[in-house]
Amino acid sequence: MTSRAPMFYGLAEYYDRFVAGKDYSGEAARLVAHARRYGRSGGREWLDVACGTGRHLAELRRTWSVHGLDASPEMLRIARHRLPGVPLARGDMRTFRTARRFDVVSCLFGAIGHLETERDLRATFANFARHLKPGGVALVEPWIDPADFRPRSHSLMTYRGPDAVLARLSYSVRRGRASVVRSRYLVGVPGRGIREADGTDVGLLVPRDRLVAMMVDAGLDARFRVRGVRSGRGLLLGTKPTGPPHRPEVRRAERPAR
Repeated sequence: MTSRAPMFYGLAEYYDRFVAGKDYSGEAARLVAHARRYGRSGGREWLDVACGTGRHLAELRRTWSVHGLDASPEMLRIARHRLPGVPLARGDMRTFRTARRFDVVSCLFGAIGHLETERDLRATFANFARHLKPGGVALVEPWIDPADFRPRSHSLMTYRGPDAVLARLSYSVRRGRASVVRSRYLVGVPGRGIREADGTDVGLLVPRDRLVAMMVDAGLDARFRVRGVRSGRGLLLGTKPTGPPHRPEVRRAERPAR
């Protein structure tokens, strides 16, 4: 099994500038609200999988004991500088192992979309369940729903500051059951000219109901909430039962009014 998780194409040092408008504080508050509503373990241990540069963890650590995991050494280097003393490890979301169990396992920004197959998704959800305490909750921000993906579209992201001028122009297409987003990056730094990079992000398109069913198969009481961390993606929630193992009911995915 392999994954298609990008390492940000050698531009990890600029990642936080590319997402400068992201509301990490507001998102962290919404995550905590979901964790308190659906979690039953009563503890304060939080693992963020695919933690990137640690921006969510920087917010969550105010009230939680936080840990992070990511596949990119470049991203982890930035996170370690931001979060001295916070346990951060390099690992694959499908296969990482730790003796510690957590009250919350989160995986955000559609990172599960970079897995190649449904087998990879099932392994990931099972691994999340394995690392939860009884009553703990998995909070997973999914990739784009197949019904919501709009192929043959362009998007532009820019940043202008005293330290850099950045642009990312992207074009999306569909290839079978995957979205393919091709991007051209331009980075201008004072005194250093212009740097260019190309990247391709491939995302597995899986309906929300099917993702919920996979979480149920992993042993979690699962559901999908339209109102998640940010608009448009929703949130998968899976609570680990506190009693004997059983097969929880599959909760129908909520759909926004048309």
